[in-house]
Amino acid sequence: MKDREEECYYCIALTKVPHIGIRGAKRLYDSIGNAKDIFKFRKELPDKIPDLNKKITEWLDCPEAFSIAEKEIKFISDKHIQYYLLNEEDFPCRFKDCDDSPIILFSKGNVKLNVPHVLNIVGTRRATDYGKQFCNTFVRELKTLCPDVTIVSGLAYGIDISAHRAALENDISTIGVLAHGLDRIYPSLHRNTAIKMLERGGLLTEFISGTNPDAFNFVSRNRIIAGISDATIVVESASKGGSLITADISESYHRDCFAVPGRNSDEYSIGCNRLIRDNKAAILCNAEDFVKAVGWNDPSKEKKKIKIVQRDFFPSLCEEEQLIVKLLDERGNLQINILAVETNIPIYRISSYLFELEMKGVIRTLAGGVYQLLR
Repeated sequence: MKDREEECYYCIALTKVPHIGIRGAKRLYDSIGNAKDIFKFRKELPDKIPDLNKKITEWLDCPEAFSIAEKEIKFISDKHIQYYLLNEEDFPCRFKDCDDSPIILFSKGNVKLNVPHVLNIVGTRRATDYGKQFCNTFVRELKTLCPDVTIVSGLAYGIDISAHRAALENDISTIGVLAHGLDRIYPSLHRNTAIKMLERGGLLTEFISGTNPDAFNFVSRNRIIAGISDATIVVESASKGGSLITADISESYHRDCFAVPGRNSDEYSIGCNRLIRDNKAAILCNAEDFVKAVGWNDPSKEKKKIKIVQRDFFPSLCEEEQLIVKLLDERGNLQINILAVETNIPIYRISSYLFELEMKGVIRTLAGGVYQLLR
């Protein structure tokens, strides 16, 4: 195997080791830097990573995981599947620092995950004419205002497939995130749309071939939809549903969230109206409002943001705050423990500096105690 393929092999194996889970795999990967060394130095892991379960050395001794990985490597090669490793630049940058991001993703088609503008549109599987019409009108307007946008959804019935089809009709890149492997399309009724998407966008999943579209996989899938996007739009939802889960996850990642309002008497507007009522989502009526709210396609706003960061790293900040900002500017998003080590500021002190910087609008907190410099 070549080096990259070998790392893919070990990443797949790590995801198939029992007891570790998504967050456990991410923590190990962040701590060690690659999957191969996690297995190679498995006996030393408890000494390298604080509070790590000492049974990890037993769990990683898992021949079955390697057998699964070997079969999947062959599938990837035979079917020309692309993959994205957590330690590589083409891994979705919006998702990389979330503590529940996968360590590997698989795609088919022409998927580009690090483009400037990514939006997900989700909603009920039982979409009404109102919801479908909103998707069509919104995407058509968005094409004029922000032609380089990528629209993400889950290829499901209702709002999801309406969003994908509206994107295709308007020559917009669209990505379908799957709750199963790339050896099938579910629902099969959407196969023709999925094939068309391969030319402009494509299909993305964290699941290997042979994975069934079981119910719990859809919840896992929803975090990927939220994680690779700048914003979430819920078009229609009943009082419960997967799109509300996506909205909650989006909020936990500190992403923008919007909901399309509807009449109180409409069953599939209840969820959206509650999101708006509870201040979990901003009200959304058209594409122009959306573009203004997220600051897309506004050169003056972008230049202003960049200028603020580059102006002597905020001269009003104290020396320690300047040091933190400089490090975030050079290294990108960082976890609080890494910031403490790199700046040589004790953890109990850096917490107060980070709080002050957040109050001043210089940084913001992401999931998992990660901090991001606002540009």
